[in-house]
Amino acid sequence: MGAPVVEHTRDKLKFTAPLTAITAAIVGVIFNLALFFAYHVLWPHGFADSAVKNIDWISLLIMVAAGIALFYFKRNIMQVIGGAAIIGLVIKVSGIGEA
Repeated sequence: MGAPVVEHTRDKLKFTAPLTAITAAIVGVIFNLALFFAYHVLWPHGFADSAVKNIDWISLLIMVAAGIALFYFKRNIMQVIGGAAIIGLVIKVSGIGEA
């Protein structure tokens, strides 16, 4: 029922400008969350002495593999999340990477 109303407002600047601003804000929030999670996953102990020394290399490898699966091999996001979860679980249970 609302489709004709949405189509009628398509070329109206007073409707599209706020939606464009809201879209930009949402993209900014998502990017901020991605950086927040990347920092806390890759550097679980912070940047205390050396950023390179404190990095979680296993998490970085899983992240790179997920990026390659998404962008190069065009895998479905649910497959990538599931695969990363399974790899992380296997690594955690097996004790690989324990210091």
